Amino acid sequence: MTASNPLSSPAPADRKAAMGLLARASPDELRDIAALAPDGAVKALRAPEIGLVMVRGRIGGDGAPFNLGEATVTRAAVALASGEVGFGHVLGRDRRRAEQSAIGDALWQSPLHRPAVEAALAAVRARLADEARVTRERTAATRVDFFTMVRGED
Repeated sequence: MTASNPLSSPAPADRKAAMGLLARASPDELRDIAALAPDGAVKALRAPEIGLVMVRGRIGGDGAPFNLGEATVTRAAVALASGEVGFGHVLGRDRRRAEQSAIGDALWQSPLHRPAVEAALAAVRARLADEARVTRERTAATRVDFFTMVRGED
């Protein structure tokens, strides 16, 4: 994320990154973030809804796109008493996580709450980086290099 004045309007890319972290946060991490909202400050605009999205893939990452299948997602929208509107989308059928993710998005938009939400998101970012590192290490341990030996002039 770019370093910016907490009182200025956030860049769309910063919010997108924050929403991505909220979508991948664990239930405990989301609970802690949502707990930052003052009591009675959250109003549901859209109750959590469960639906399907089409997942697209590419062979080798750069081939022609194709429809891989469908994935279940849950979305929610909330508003804070101060006027910020937050949206949450999570994979799966977890209504509470979607609602807490939306609360986290709304709190992130509030200049008053953004520093605390950013601190919590830093922990999420660190956990995700650690999980990716472990996955890379496990994958590297199973890597096999093939080579061809030349037998001579036959």
